[in-house]
Order: sequence, then C-alpha cells, then structure tokens
Amino acid sequence: AASDVYKRQNSNIASILAGMQADGMPIDYINTRNDRVNAVTLDDVRAAAARIEGAVVRTPMLRSQTLSEITGADIWLKFENHQFTAAYKERGALNALLHLDEEQRARGVIAASAGNHSQGLSYHGRRLGVPVTIVMPETTPSVKVMQTQSVGGDVVLFGETFDEAYAHALELEQERGLTFVHPFDDPLVAAGQGTVALEMLAEKDDFDCLVVPIGGGGLMSGMATVAKALKPEIEMVGVQAELYPSMY
Repeated sequence: AASDVYKRQNSNIASILAGMQADGMPIDYINTRNDRVNAVTLDDVRAAAARIEGAVVRTPMLRSQTLSEITGADIWLKFENHQFTAAYKERGALNALLHLDEEQRARGVIAASAGNHSQGLSYHGRRLGVPVTIVMPETTPSVKVMQTQSVGGDVVLFGETFDEAYAHALELEQERGLTFVHPFDDPLVAAGQGTVALEMLAEKDDFDCLVVPIGGGGLMSGMATVAKALKPEIEMVGVQAELYPSMY
C-alpha cells in the first residue's frame, strides 16, 4: 500500500479541495507542503520546456506496430528511457533547480527518494554545481544507493521505512537551510514533467487518449494540463500497479 506519509498527504488534499470547491474555487493543483494552491498552466509548461531545453533529451516517439496489432488501436510510445538517468523525472527536477536563487543554490537541495527522482535531481544538481542530499531508508538496495551516488548525490540512510526517511529529510531541510524538492507535490516539478506531453502533441496532434503511469500524480498533472489545454476532448488515463493503488 501507499506509505503513511503519502496517505496523510492525500487526506490533506481531499479535505482542502472539498472546502475550496464548496467556496466555488477552481482547483488545478495543490502544494500540500504549505497548503498553498498553485495552478499549473500551459504557459508554465512552455516556460519549463524553454528552460530545460538542451539539458534533457527530446526523446523519440514511435509507433508500436506490435502493440497496435495486439490492441487494434494506433499505439505510440514516448521513450523517456533515453534520458541520461533513464526516466522523465529529470525534467521536473531540473526545472525546480533552475528556479533556485544564488543563496539557495549555494546551500543546496534535499529530497526523500529511493527512485528516479533521486538520480535526476542528483545528476542535474552536480551539473549545475548545486549540492544534493538524498535521504533513503536504511533498507534501500545498495544498487540504488550507488546509482544515486554515482551521479553526484550525497546519500543519507535513515530509518527502516520511507516514512521515517521522509520525516528525517524534512528535519534536515530546516537544520541545514536546504530547499526541499518534492518528487511530485511541487508545481515546478509538475510543469517540468508536463513537457513530455508538449513534445508528444507537437509531433502528433490527433491523439484520442494519453495513457500515463501515475503514482503521486506529478507526471499526470503536468501532462493533463498540456493535453486538456491544447485538445479539451482528449481522454487522460492513469495506470498504476494493482498492488500499490495509492491514487486509485
């Protein structure tokens, strides 16, 4: 199941959204770390695309003949595994890093992650000269620790669960004066992830549906913002592992 931290965040989101919707306010995106509503717009995503251009790969999008034949549909795939760290997470991490002021850059950033966000943030942090601290549970497989360290991250192992690592990261944020870069609950990160859809629709604008992997919702938030702004009738479908249905 989803971690207790994420469950609490989702609960906070639900209660805040319910109250604001009752007041008639349109809600596009919410940053629960400071209870501030931040609407991610198409312009935000376009600005992110211009900002990160040349530093991330404009990945290929190709038609899958095999999947098209199996499904009877016209299936296209966006190959984000062509990024340096093999994941789209670089896009949002870099967009957030490029918004830091000089003092924030000098102090550094921190995140709690044992996955692709940690590597994307570490890689671009090192490239930009921004110190990156990543907090992972002590139970994290050594290969993930080594992969993050190899691209420049300073890994801190703490606790037995992700919840404990996340809480420790928030403590270090305050103690060291670091900037916390959340893997999805951040409008800058979501805008960066939305550049995936911007590229897709620039190449092919007649999609009926975009099927997007969804965990925390950062990728879906950004991609849906773009897709619905450019083509309101498009259908957005989020897919996640049945064993970990945190969004469902």
